[in-house]
Amino acid sequence: MKLRGMISAAAVVAATTLSGGVAARAAAPAPEGPADASIDLTTTAGAGLAGAAWRYHDATLTEVEFRSPGADLKPSGPPNRTLDVAPHAGGIDFDDSGWETLDPSKLFLRKSTGKVCFAWYRLGVTIPERIGSFETAGTTAVFEIVVDDYAEVWVDGSLPRELGQSGGSLIRGYNAPNRVVLATDARPGKKIQVAVFGINGPISDPPSNFIWVRSAKVDFYRMPRAVAPRTVDATVARLDPAIDEIVPRDPRVEKLAEGFKFVEGPIWMPEGHLLFSGPNSNVIYRWVPQSVLSVFRDRSGYQGADIAEYGQPGSNGLTLDREGRLTICEHGNHRISRLEKDGRLTILADSYQGKRLNSPNDLVYKSDGALYFTDPPFGLPKFFDDRRKELPFSGVYRLKEGVLALLTTDLTGPNGLAFSPDERYLYVDDWDTSRKIVMRYEVRPDGTLGGGKVFFDMKDAPEEEALDGLKVDQRGNLYVSGPGGVWILSDSGAHLGTIRMPELPANFAWGDADGRTLYMTARGGLYRMRLSVPGIRP
Repeated sequence: MKLRGMISAAAVVAATTLSGGVAARAAAPAPEGPADASIDLTTTAGAGLAGAAWRYHDATLTEVEFRSPGADLKPSGPPNRTLDVAPHAGGIDFDDSGWETLDPSKLFLRKSTGKVCFAWYRLGVTIPERIGSFETAGTTAVFEIVVDDYAEVWVDGSLPRELGQSGGSLIRGYNAPNRVVLATDARPGKKIQVAVFGINGPISDPPSNFIWVRSAKVDFYRMPRAVAPRTVDATVARLDPAIDEIVPRDPRVEKLAEGFKFVEGPIWMPEGHLLFSGPNSNVIYRWVPQSVLSVFRDRSGYQGADIAEYGQPGSNGLTLDREGRLTICEHGNHRISRLEKDGRLTILADSYQGKRLNSPNDLVYKSDGALYFTDPPFGLPKFFDDRRKELPFSGVYRLKEGVLALLTTDLTGPNGLAFSPDERYLYVDDWDTSRKIVMRYEVRPDGTLGGGKVFFDMKDAPEEEALDGLKVDQRGNLYVSGPGGVWILSDSGAHLGTIRMPELPANFAWGDADGRTLYMTARGGLYRMRLSVPGIRP
């Protein structure tokens, strides 16, 4: 499915399931991209809205007693003299009442002594109830500051850090923005203490300038969250009596989570939870029946420096192999990967005949262990015209025993795919608004495809949407994300009915212990519906 939107490091969602400790909140990765609302703390009006009074004090280096490294490689050796910073003003209870008060509109004024020099800025930020018509309750609040030249940011007395960290609370780079999470479930009236340590640099080549604040703001984001299951309005167009054996007469669609930019590729895990992709957010989410949402895997599809160019850099389709290992379609990385039981990632396929794959979209295993997947270019920033696109076609592939074979290039945008229960046929639908078809291919004994025919054509549907996800139940019925809703087709090609919901589902997974619950990932939400026929699961 191609659907563009904001890229955000939505690993912040994981913080909503933490204990709420200060360090956990401050350490959470901050979402990037356009905010839903923002307060400019360098203006009098903005600082007033956030209750932010800027205070300033020079910082200096002072000589202190310390110890040299001992045999344990810790400071347990002979006494020595070294340098420390004074004052230590990051603490939440540090008394800055005697410091200079700064006009927020004059933060551009140069401070400290120049050359190798340091400075402290402190301010309290109070979450306002609203910013214009935007209500802040429940949002993620992110503090961003750009100090000329470097900065470290303390939040409520905490400076969390971990090996390899770049940015966030620590120095990100020369005149680069430092972004730290202030709150993941913002509550109006909540006050957060922020302390910023400014550094002039480069330190090894001290410049003839001073420290000053280029910009400072608080961004607010509406982030995904789990909700208590609630019934939503949904209708079932019953076009054939056979639909009554599949969809109960009193059907109920429940919403389980909301606030996503776009979600895809769900898979029910044997442990009793659901994994699904956020292609726009570059994460894999985890939902458990206790209504808890967290991030299972961050940077699920791309780690490149040019990620801001992408609409959907993250993972898409997910499935399990015969050993229960998660197999992942990675859009931005142009590849299929497998997550091993020990946490390692194995690359299964990333190129065909020396050329990079486009952006693997969906995938399914055959009972013999062979992996079949579709490879349209919808994960690339400019789709068919993207400079990263190396293959001149969109293919359907089979990977078996390390050998990748191209099976067909019939479709413009091959998307969802699934086997019939007896594996005699492979169904593939086409994400093409001018050709809304489901293809059915005969599966030869050697696993290759033959006899491809149009199984069902949705060209007469009045809605504009193309086809997306596709799944099959144990009776051979197809469930297709098509124009206007979930199209249920019999194995003979009859249109049995359509489920219409508040949002168009992108893909599906059969879940719960009996496999009769259809989980659906949609534009902004996660849904489920109990059916009478169990589905085919990995």
